Amino acid sequence: MSVSNNNANSVIVLDFETTGLSPYQGDRAIEIGAVKIENGLITDSFQELMNPGIRVDSFIEDYTGITNSMLKTAAPCAAAMDRFYDFIGSSNLVAHNASFDSKFLEVELKKIGHSVKGAFACSMLIARRIYQNAPNHKLGTLVGYKNLPNDGTFHRALADSQMTAHLWLEIINDIKTSHSLKSVSFELMQKISRTPKQSVSKFLSRYSAP
Repeated sequence: MSVSNNNANSVIVLDFETTGLSPYQGDRAIEIGAVKIENGLITDSFQELMNPGIRVDSFIEDYTGITNSMLKTAAPCAAAMDRFYDFIGSSNLVAHNASFDSKFLEVELKKIGHSVKGAFACSMLIARRIYQNAPNHKLGTLVGYKNLPNDGTFHRALADSQMTAHLWLEIINDIKTSHSLKSVSFELMQKISRTPKQSVSKFLSRYSAP
C-alpha cells in the first residue's frame, strides 16, 4: 500500500548501499533498505541484498560489511528492485543525501522498465537549515546530536533508513514546535531544503499560526 498523501509525516524513507558513487559510471546497488511512515508512525520496512553481477571491491566490503560471498546468494538487482517498486508505490520519498539515492533508484528502476512516481526530499539539506548549530550534518552526527534511537549499526541500508526516519520525524516536530504549525506538508519540507540558511526562520514564520 502506498503512502500517497502530501503530509510530511507519511512517507517512505530509503537508503542504498552501492558498489560506488555513480550509477552513470557502471556502479550498482547492492542493498536497499526502507521504512514506511504513516501519520508519524513507522508501520513497515523493506530490506534486501542484491547481486549486482560485478565484484565489490575491498573498500566497499569494509565500509558496509557486505561481502562478495553474501551477494553471491542474493537475488539479482532486477528481482529485488521489482519488489521494492511494489513497496514504494506512489509514495513520497526521503533520503539522507537524496541526490545520491535518487540517482540509484532512478537508474535501477529504469533497467526494469519502471520509473519513480513519488517526489523526493533530502533530510540532510533540511537538517542543515533546521539544525544550524550541529557539528556537521552527517547522519551519524545528527543521530547523536538529537539523541535519536539507533542500534550502533551504520552504513547498512535498513539501519540507516531507520535512523533517517527518526531524524525526519524529529525535524517535523521541531519545525511544528518552533513555528506553531499544526501540520507540515511534504511540499513545505522540499521548500525548506531550497531556502538559504539565513532566511529559513523568516520563511517559516509565514506559515506560523496567528
